Amino acid sequence: MNEQQATKRAEEIIHQAVDGMSPKPKLERIGPAPVGACIASDDGGPDDRLQVSIAYKLTGVPGSKAKTLVRQARDAWVKLGYKFQSSDADWSKPFPHVNMRTEPDDFWMDAITGVVNRATGEGLASIGVTSPCFSRNASDQSTADSTAFQRTQVDEHAEHLALAHSSRIYDALHVRHAPGQEGDGISAYQDAEGAYVHHAWSTQPLSEEETAQAMARGRTHFESAGWTVRHVLAEAGVPALIARNVEDESVAQVAPSTTGALRVAVTTPVTPRRSARI
Repeated sequence: MNEQQATKRAEEIIHQAVDGMSPKPKLERIGPAPVGACIASDDGGPDDRLQVSIAYKLTGVPGSKAKTLVRQARDAWVKLGYKFQSSDADWSKPFPHVNMRTEPDDFWMDAITGVVNRATGEGLASIGVTSPCFSRNASDQSTADSTAFQRTQVDEHAEHLALAHSSRIYDALHVRHAPGQEGDGISAYQDAEGAYVHHAWSTQPLSEEETAQAMARGRTHFESAGWTVRHVLAEAGVPALIARNVEDESVAQVAPSTTGALRVAVTTPVTPRRSARI
């Protein structure tokens, strides 16, 4: 298998899930270039092979249909004989997450949904496929970036955690979500320390009293959930909350802004290092 063959098969698996969906979503590509270093090797050691990883947001449909779309992806893959990695998603949870693989060519795929605004029921859905690793000596590999951040099952798990934390913070603050703006939503990045998933959003503008009450509720949430919490000065000249989850090393920030809105951000490492501090 080479890059072209892996990409073609990954896109085929995506469309096997999406083409029969109702309502019909649009595919919005997310993540970096699809070809990069193999990070799905069985032994966890160095691996100079490559793999293809493709992911899309499912857009253009009501957010209330996000869970329906993920169920339909699962059903389409099951009908084709593809297998669950462990078991079906727990559909009672806020962020059901389907992990499956093809047979016999062993492509991994996932579909995830979650509510990002409990007040309106607005949700999101995404779908991704990762190929098996293949040799760098295969054709069409000259432009591959071996340091690219790849979207694998591990990355999807980090996204799941970030969105789950973000949803709980929303519930705790008990204030309305503002319409999306530049910089909001899910993103992924990599630096010298590692790879991360980041989710950001804002509340509607609040009065000083509402801000103080929301910040107090946020601090109570973090402390009751076992997060480590401290304050830093925000752009509005008032303390912002910075909290670290000791289990998965996610870092959350709840910061007042000059517009009166609270800016919320959650950053989750793809592979926790057990050494981060806030």
